[in-house]
Amino acid sequence: MKIGALTGGGDCPGLNAVIRAVVRTNANRGGTTLGFLEGWRGLTEHNCIELTAEGTDDIISRGGTILGSSRTNPFKDATSVDNVIETIRSTELDALIAIGGDDTLGVAHRLNAEHGINTIGVPKTIDNDLSSTDVTFGFDTSINVVMEAVDRLRTTAESHRRVMVIETMGRHAGWITCFSGVSTAADYFLIPEEKPDLDHMCELLKQRRQAGKMYGIVIVSEGVELPQVDGFVTQDTEVDEFGHVKLGGVGEIIAELIEQRTGIETRVVTLGHLQRGGAPSAYDRVLGTRLGVHAARLAHEGRFGQMVSLRGTQITSVELSDAVGQMRTLEPEFMSEAREFFT
Repeated sequence: MKIGALTGGGDCPGLNAVIRAVVRTNANRGGTTLGFLEGWRGLTEHNCIELTAEGTDDIISRGGTILGSSRTNPFKDATSVDNVIETIRSTELDALIAIGGDDTLGVAHRLNAEHGINTIGVPKTIDNDLSSTDVTFGFDTSINVVMEAVDRLRTTAESHRRVMVIETMGRHAGWITCFSGVSTAADYFLIPEEKPDLDHMCELLKQRRQAGKMYGIVIVSEGVELPQVDGFVTQDTEVDEFGHVKLGGVGEIIAELIEQRTGIETRVVTLGHLQRGGAPSAYDRVLGTRLGVHAARLAHEGRFGQMVSLRGTQITSVELSDAVGQMRTLEPEFMSEAREFFT
């Protein structure tokens, strides 16, 4: 069997573990694997390389993706879709494994449903916001990166008697913010799922200063919508090929507001793409490997139009049609538990 693999959308730790597992599992069954470069762009431009088990054996520890990535959307025009289909046919692929988030998997679903292409999806996002799977690889590494950064920022915040506002990723879901907030004993954190209570936040920071705590830590998701801003806080008005704006800047607004209302000197740190980089954690290496193994097995079983999924400790699969288009937001129980520490 000849299998194609691509990684689309934002990079994250664990992608190379998936690639390695797909290649090895396919090779064990006598198959060959092609890697398409820079996501769907590789298929629109017929740009691919052959992947071997020997050549990918040691990539599990590397962050990012050896195939490169992009936010290319082939369904933006008919020509691009035709190019993708022609590439699949000319390379004589039996199956295409798309590793990515909601946008990447959405393209894989449409190719399968509308054009009969044999696609299989592997869920990927550090935001942990994909439905139909309990956890996405990359999330564990990212929250540990945030945790380490906040632990370092705590010492300078305490030294200068400041409040530090840390802006994390999280367009629609607060998984990163909540988990990193709890793990670092943050004084307050704001998530996209809830309307921010800025009065309560500022009052709590003042109370803790009066009680003797001479610094503060506030963590905010980039996707938090503020009352004084109409919609998301964005870097500019441009959108990518899937219609998404570039978020960023909400931390600066929060920091300015805290300083104005409390009189406490406040600084902001936007972690940005730092959260995506570096070597994957052991958990993400194992999860990525397991998902890659099962994706290749689905291909050999002829079970197309499916996405591999983690349920509990078991790897299973769901229909791609059920996996895309629905965000998995932070479960309310997590915030209920966290509020014990900032009430």
